[in-house]
Amino acid sequence: MEQTFFIIKPDGVKRGLVGEILTRIERRTFTIDHLEVRMASEELLRKHYEDLVDRPFFPQIVDYMTSGPVVIGVISGNDVIQTWRTMMGATNPKDAVLGSIRGDFAQAPADGGATFNVVHGSDSKESAEREIALWIGK
Repeated sequence: MEQTFFIIKPDGVKRGLVGEILTRIERRTFTIDHLEVRMASEELLRKHYEDLVDRPFFPQIVDYMTSGPVVIGVISGNDVIQTWRTMMGATNPKDAVLGSIRGDFAQAPADGGATFNVVHGSDSKESAEREIALWIGK
């Protein structure tokens, strides 16, 4: 069984979408192996998004991800990494197809401000292992 890491971001938590997202995970017959509500620290986000730290928009990511609690978790199942990424939809809400989590719930402000895309998922087995170790310590 493959495992992946996911985050329901602060906008998803604030908008009451946690139950809907977890239901979608379970309907795909994935197993929820770990689930936790927590606040993300800037230090943790610097490690998680290490490839983006020097980008001009990184402070917006920190502001967004520290604006409220997040739900983190590990799910497992056959081809869970790629399937979860498909379920999430494209990172940019305007490109996310209806029926995907981001297509149904993400918001991209008209003023070009921060994009609220509701969820995160690891993009590879290596990323999943690294993110699980970073956030959960396993």
